[in-house]
Amino acid sequence: MTFEEQINSDLKDAMKAKNAVALRGIRAIKSAILLAKTDGTGAEIDEARKIQMLQKMLKQRSDSYDIYVKQGREDLANVEKEEIDIIKTYLPAQLSEEDLRIELKAIIQETGAAGPRDMGKVMGIAGQRFAGKADGKVIAGIVKELLSQ
Repeated sequence: MTFEEQINSDLKDAMKAKNAVALRGIRAIKSAILLAKTDGTGAEIDEARKIQMLQKMLKQRSDSYDIYVKQGREDLANVEKEEIDIIKTYLPAQLSEEDLRIELKAIIQETGAAGPRDMGKVMGIAGQRFAGKADGKVIAGIVKELLSQ
């Protein structure tokens, strides 16, 4: 079953269950799929593109959530949080910080990175290897910490 077929199936299930939260989140994903299909590239939505698309949606909603919380708009923050939870169900399982730290130490040894100026080398490999499995900010923070030691 392709990603688009899965989303369509989940959308039908959410409609039958009258689950407004799931409907809102899945409709947002369906909208992103339609935009991706009509962006002019003609590229199929493979696993990498799916993860990229979902991460972008997650980042947008996380940023909005943070803004709403700072402004004291709990009603809007809750809506964003619900959509974040729905989007996360379609992403691969996230690595724990300690697993990520172990993997990043291995990448640092592979690349021979010695200090903060080698951060780009490490981040390039880590970005590809952990796409969808860890947040870029978390990866960057750990890499910076490890290379500063």
